[in-house]
Amino acid sequence: MSDDAHLIDETLSGNRAAFGQLVQKYQGRLFNTLLHVVSSREEAEDVCQEALVQAFVKLDTFGGRSAFYTWLYRIAFNLSVSRRRRRRTEVSIDQHRERTGDEPQDACDGPGDQLLRAEQVRQVRSAIATLSEEYRAILVLREMEGCCYETIAEILELPIGTVRSRLHRARLQLRELLQPLLQENPAE
Repeated sequence: MSDDAHLIDETLSGNRAAFGQLVQKYQGRLFNTLLHVVSSREEAEDVCQEALVQAFVKLDTFGGRSAFYTWLYRIAFNLSVSRRRRRRTEVSIDQHRERTGDEPQDACDGPGDQLLRAEQVRQVRSAIATLSEEYRAILVLREMEGCCYETIAEILELPIGTVRSRLHRARLQLRELLQPLLQENPAE
């Protein structure tokens, strides 16, 4: 029996501390993944917390057909989609930058390498944020979480062929969005 399965059984037997161990094990990873999928740090925190609460409440429905993290991420992803549908407001990139403070630095300030890298990271995150939700989720799961196609298909409940084609289109769109950055910094 895996460690997760043991902790799940313990939780279902009434040992709440066992679920606390699952939270400790996966909360940071889930938050970091959500940070790239949702629009803000606060929303990532909210969705992460809500997903963990729902996972606790629905733990008896976990069938073990997938990894616990896959099941937990699916809950979080569904929550983020539901929240977005309820909100239904579009935010421009400029509004997002104003709200989050991710405004590009003025190049004449002479930033060092670390500042330049931080700016490039902000530009990449901003570009990822402009992708549609279906492309962003697949890109984050594959490139940032390192999930295989089968796991992504399971999490997003999509055929593997759809995962592959959406990932390809997401990469093309991201490359197009980052073209100015790529031209500034040719491969070293």
